[in-house]
Amino acid sequence: MVSLPSVTDPERRLAIAYAPAPVRDALAVLWALDERFASVLASTTESGIGAIRLAWWREALQRLDVVAAPPPEPLLQAVAAHLLPRGASGEELSGLEDGWLPLLGELDARGLTDHGRERGGRLFRIAALLLGADASEALIGEGEAWALTDLAFHLGDRVLAERALVLARARWDAAPAHRWPRRLRSLGILTALARADAATGFDRPRRQGAPGRVLRAFWHGLTGN
Repeated sequence: MVSLPSVTDPERRLAIAYAPAPVRDALAVLWALDERFASVLASTTESGIGAIRLAWWREALQRLDVVAAPPPEPLLQAVAAHLLPRGASGEELSGLEDGWLPLLGELDARGLTDHGRERGGRLFRIAALLLGADASEALIGEGEAWALTDLAFHLGDRVLAERALVLARARWDAAPAHRWPRRLRSLGILTALARADAATGFDRPRRQGAPGRVLRAFWHGLTGN
Protein backbone atom coordinates (compact mmCIF):
# COMPACT_ATOMS: atom_id res chain seq x y z
CA MET A 1 0.00 0.00 0.00
CA VAL A 2 1.29 3.45 -0.91
CA SER A 3 1.87 5.64 2.13
CA LEU A 4 0.34 9.09 2.19
CA PRO A 5 2.90 11.93 2.39
CA SER A 6 2.59 14.40 5.24
CA VAL A 7 1.60 18.03 4.70
CA THR A 8 3.56 20.23 7.08
CA ASP A 9 1.59 23.47 6.71
CA PRO A 10 -1.10 23.46 9.45
CA GLU A 11 -3.52 25.64 7.52
CA ARG A 12 -3.36 23.44 4.46
CA ARG A 13 -4.08 20.43 6.65
CA LEU A 14 -7.09 22.23 8.05
CA ALA A 15 -8.26 23.18 4.55
CA ILE A 16 -7.96 19.56 3.39
CA ALA A 17 -10.32 18.53 6.18
CA TYR A 18 -13.09 20.59 4.55
CA ALA A 19 -12.76 18.81 1.21
CA PRO A 20 -15.08 15.91 0.37
CA ALA A 21 -13.70 12.80 2.05
CA PRO A 22 -12.93 10.85 -1.16
CA VAL A 23 -10.67 13.66 -2.40
CA ARG A 24 -8.72 14.45 0.76
CA ASP A 25 -5.86 12.04 0.09
CA ALA A 26 -5.41 13.39 -3.44
CA LEU A 27 -5.33 16.99 -2.18
CA ALA A 28 -2.82 16.02 0.49
CA VAL A 29 -0.53 14.59 -2.19
CA LEU A 30 -0.92 17.73 -4.31
CA TRP A 31 0.02 20.03 -1.44
CA ALA A 32 2.85 17.71 -0.39
CA LEU A 33 4.22 17.99 -3.93
CA ASP A 34 4.11 21.78 -3.71
CA GLU A 35 5.94 21.59 -0.39
CA ARG A 36 8.56 19.34 -1.97
CA PHE A 37 9.28 21.94 -4.65
CA ALA A 38 9.51 24.58 -1.91
CA SER A 39 11.94 22.42 0.05
CA VAL A 40 14.19 22.14 -3.00
CA LEU A 41 14.46 25.94 -3.06
CA ALA A 42 14.90 26.21 0.70
CA SER A 43 17.73 23.66 0.77
CA THR A 44 19.59 24.95 -2.28
CA THR A 45 22.54 27.34 -1.96
CA GLU A 46 23.66 27.27 -5.60
CA SER A 47 21.20 28.15 -8.34
CA GLY A 48 22.71 25.70 -10.82
CA ILE A 49 22.27 22.77 -8.45
CA GLY A 50 18.77 23.94 -7.61
CA ALA A 51 17.86 24.02 -11.28
CA ILE A 52 19.14 20.47 -11.72
CA ARG A 53 17.07 19.25 -8.77
CA LEU A 54 13.94 20.97 -10.07
CA ALA A 55 14.54 19.50 -13.52
CA TRP A 56 14.81 16.03 -11.96
CA TRP A 57 11.35 16.43 -10.47
CA ARG A 58 9.94 17.74 -13.72
CA GLU A 59 11.25 14.77 -15.68
CA ALA A 60 10.24 12.27 -12.99
CA LEU A 61 6.67 13.58 -13.00
CA GLN A 62 6.49 13.52 -16.80
CA ARG A 63 7.65 9.89 -16.85
CA LEU A 64 4.68 8.90 -14.69
CA ASP A 65 2.49 9.33 -17.78
CA VAL A 66 4.40 6.70 -19.75
CA VAL A 67 5.84 4.17 -17.29
CA ALA A 68 3.94 1.14 -16.05
CA ALA A 69 5.05 1.62 -12.45
CA PRO A 70 6.48 4.63 -10.60
CA PRO A 71 10.05 4.56 -9.26
CA PRO A 72 10.71 3.74 -5.58
CA GLU A 73 10.30 7.35 -4.47
CA PRO A 74 7.43 7.68 -1.96
CA LEU A 75 6.02 10.98 -3.19
CA LEU A 76 6.10 9.90 -6.84
CA GLN A 77 4.36 6.68 -5.87
CA ALA A 78 1.71 8.70 -4.03
CA VAL A 79 1.23 10.92 -7.09
CA ALA A 80 0.74 7.83 -9.25
CA ALA A 81 -1.67 6.27 -6.77
CA HIS A 82 -3.79 9.29 -5.83
CA LEU A 83 -3.51 12.00 -8.50
CA LEU A 84 -3.21 10.24 -11.85
CA PRO A 85 -6.34 8.10 -11.35
CA ARG A 86 -8.33 11.30 -10.74
CA GLY A 87 -7.30 12.87 -14.03
CA ALA A 88 -4.20 14.86 -13.09
CA SER A 89 -1.34 14.15 -15.47
CA GLY A 90 2.35 14.02 -14.75
CA GLU A 91 2.84 16.54 -17.55
CA GLU A 92 0.52 19.05 -15.90
CA LEU A 93 2.09 18.51 -12.49
CA SER A 94 5.60 18.85 -13.91
CA GLY A 95 4.76 22.41 -14.95
CA LEU A 96 5.04 23.42 -11.30
CA GLU A 97 8.77 23.67 -11.98
CA ASP A 98 8.04 26.75 -14.11
CA GLY A 99 6.68 28.45 -11.00
CA TRP A 100 9.66 27.70 -8.80
CA LEU A 101 12.54 28.08 -11.25
CA PRO A 102 12.40 31.93 -11.36
CA LEU A 103 13.10 32.03 -7.62
CA LEU A 104 16.59 30.67 -8.21
CA GLY A 105 17.74 33.80 -10.03
CA GLU A 106 17.27 37.54 -9.84
CA LEU A 107 13.57 37.77 -9.13
CA ASP A 108 11.80 40.49 -11.10
CA ALA A 109 8.19 41.32 -11.96
CA ARG A 110 8.10 38.69 -14.71
CA GLY A 111 9.47 36.05 -12.35
CA LEU A 112 6.85 36.93 -9.74
CA THR A 113 4.12 36.73 -12.36
CA ASP A 114 5.40 33.35 -13.54
CA HIS A 115 5.45 32.09 -9.96
CA GLY A 116 1.87 33.15 -9.37
CA ARG A 117 0.63 31.65 -12.63
CA GLU A 118 2.64 28.44 -12.82
CA ARG A 119 2.51 27.61 -9.13
CA GLY A 120 -0.70 29.06 -7.73
CA GLY A 121 -2.86 29.10 -10.83
CA ARG A 122 -1.74 25.59 -11.75
CA LEU A 123 -2.29 24.21 -8.23
CA PHE A 124 -5.79 25.64 -8.06
CA ARG A 125 -6.60 24.36 -11.54
CA ILE A 126 -5.50 20.83 -10.60
CA ALA A 127 -7.27 21.02 -7.24
CA ALA A 128 -10.50 22.04 -8.98
CA LEU A 129 -10.14 19.01 -11.25
CA LEU A 130 -9.72 16.75 -8.22
CA LEU A 131 -12.75 18.35 -6.58
CA GLY A 132 -14.89 17.86 -9.67
CA ALA A 133 -15.31 21.57 -10.36
CA ASP A 134 -14.60 23.88 -13.27
CA ALA A 135 -11.37 25.84 -13.10
CA SER A 136 -12.70 29.26 -14.02
CA GLU A 137 -10.44 32.20 -14.80
CA ALA A 138 -11.51 33.75 -11.51
CA LEU A 139 -10.49 30.63 -9.58
CA ILE A 140 -7.12 30.49 -11.32
CA GLY A 141 -6.63 34.19 -10.58
CA GLU A 142 -7.27 33.56 -6.90
CA GLY A 143 -4.72 30.77 -7.03
CA GLU A 144 -2.20 33.21 -8.44
CA ALA A 145 -2.99 35.73 -5.71
CA TRP A 146 -2.68 33.02 -3.05
CA ALA A 147 0.75 31.96 -4.32
CA LEU A 148 2.05 35.53 -4.52
CA THR A 149 0.84 36.26 -1.00
CA ASP A 150 2.35 33.06 0.34
CA LEU A 151 5.64 33.86 -1.38
CA ALA A 152 5.69 37.41 -0.02
CA PHE A 153 5.68 36.12 3.55
CA HIS A 154 8.57 33.77 2.83
CA LEU A 155 10.88 36.22 1.07
CA GLY A 156 13.73 37.69 3.04
CA ASP A 157 13.97 40.71 0.73
CA ARG A 158 11.36 43.23 1.93
CA VAL A 159 11.33 45.13 -1.36
CA LEU A 160 10.60 41.97 -3.37
CA ALA A 161 8.04 40.89 -0.80
CA GLU A 162 6.21 44.21 -1.17
CA ARG A 163 6.23 43.81 -4.95
CA ALA A 164 4.73 40.34 -4.61
CA LEU A 165 1.97 41.73 -2.39
CA VAL A 166 1.22 44.51 -4.88
CA LEU A 167 0.72 41.91 -7.60
CA ALA A 168 -1.35 39.75 -5.27
CA ARG A 169 -3.62 42.64 -4.33
CA ALA A 170 -4.20 43.42 -8.00
CA ARG A 171 -5.40 39.87 -8.52
CA TRP A 172 -7.58 39.98 -5.42
CA ASP A 173 -9.16 43.18 -6.75
CA ALA A 174 -9.94 41.39 -10.01
CA ALA A 175 -11.60 38.55 -8.08
CA PRO A 176 -13.93 40.15 -5.50
CA ALA A 177 -14.77 38.19 -2.37
CA HIS A 178 -17.70 35.83 -2.88
CA ARG A 179 -19.46 32.90 -1.29
CA TRP A 180 -17.61 29.70 -2.11
CA PRO A 181 -19.56 26.53 -2.96
CA ARG A 182 -19.15 23.75 -0.43
CA ARG A 183 -17.18 21.61 -2.88
CA LEU A 184 -14.45 24.24 -3.17
CA ARG A 185 -14.20 25.46 0.41
CA SER A 186 -10.88 23.73 0.97
CA LEU A 187 -9.49 26.25 -1.54
CA GLY A 188 -11.69 29.02 -0.22
CA ILE A 189 -10.15 28.69 3.24
CA LEU A 190 -6.68 29.24 1.83
CA THR A 191 -7.77 32.23 -0.21
CA ALA A 192 -9.68 33.80 2.69
CA LEU A 193 -6.60 33.67 4.91
CA ALA A 194 -4.27 34.87 2.14
CA ARG A 195 -6.61 37.70 1.17
CA ALA A 196 -6.55 38.92 4.78
CA ASP A 197 -2.75 38.60 4.88
CA ALA A 198 -2.39 40.66 1.70
CA ALA A 199 -4.69 43.35 3.08
CA THR A 200 -2.80 43.53 6.40
CA GLY A 201 0.64 43.41 4.85
CA PHE A 202 3.69 43.24 7.05
CA ASP A 203 2.43 45.53 9.80
CA ARG A 204 1.93 42.62 12.17
CA PRO A 205 3.32 39.08 12.34
CA ARG A 206 1.67 36.34 10.31
CA ARG A 207 1.31 33.47 12.79
CA GLN A 208 -0.05 30.40 11.08
CA GLY A 209 -2.24 28.34 13.35
CA ALA A 210 -3.03 31.32 15.60
CA PRO A 211 -6.53 31.09 17.18
CA GLY A 212 -7.94 33.98 15.16
CA ARG A 213 -6.81 32.44 11.89
CA VAL A 214 -8.19 29.05 12.84
CA LEU A 215 -11.56 30.62 13.70
CA ARG A 216 -11.55 32.45 10.36
CA ALA A 217 -10.90 29.18 8.58
CA PHE A 218 -13.68 27.41 10.53
CA TRP A 219 -16.13 30.18 9.68
CA HIS A 220 -15.31 30.01 6.01
CA GLY A 221 -15.59 26.24 6.03
CA LEU A 222 -19.07 26.51 7.51
CA THR A 223 -20.43 29.43 5.49
CA GLY A 224 -18.25 29.83 2.38
CA ASN A 225 -17.75 33.53 3.24
